[in-house]
Amino acid sequence: MFSSQMFVLVAVGFLETLYMTIISTAMAYIVGLPLGMILAVTDKDGISPNVPINKILGGIVNVLRSVPFVILLVLVMPLTRAIVGTSIGSSATIVPLVIASAPFVARMVESSAKEVDRGVIEASLSMGASTFEIVRKVMLPEAKPSLIVGAAIATTTILGYSAMSGFVGGGGLGTIAINYGYYRSRTDVMLIMVVVLVLIVQVFQEVGNIISRRCDKRIS
Repeated sequence: MFSSQMFVLVAVGFLETLYMTIISTAMAYIVGLPLGMILAVTDKDGISPNVPINKILGGIVNVLRSVPFVILLVLVMPLTRAIVGTSIGSSATIVPLVIASAPFVARMVESSAKEVDRGVIEASLSMGASTFEIVRKVMLPEAKPSLIVGAAIATTTILGYSAMSGFVGGGGLGTIAINYGYYRSRTDVMLIMVVVLVLIVQVFQEVGNIISRRCDKRIS
């Protein structure tokens, strides 16, 4: 069904998809992790309430999350060209992927941080710990299992976004599915790309679940 050239193309697309997903996820967490912790800390029920900061950051996050990724791809093309030098290819796709996924990561981190037992936080406050110390030594370690599960979910979401970028020449398996499957009416090509993407998602999700269980102190 496939020529040797197609197998090479699929292998390259597979590696490009992993490259886009892993790099974008890492960069999204560099931005989203501190942003999510700030949202949790400055919440009205947080350890350092600050309504103005929380509302402004929360508003920015909500606006970015509400923009469909395909539209965002087009909107940020000038910024992508300015940063990468081109608006097509796997490296160029990382820019909109980070912009789209960082707000999602921030909300995931905020949710995980709010799951931390309030009693543990109050005990740290009573011992005179600063806000930064509580975040670093209490909230992040206690929320680790939830954060890891969230990271697996974020990774699979970013993987889905990377496939959408195929419509604008973003590279990876999505581009193969569009250019060699959809445009050429090759349903078999599209189905195989979908199967490969599903397998990647399953691997990421299972690895995240395994790591989360090993980090969860509540599981003996």
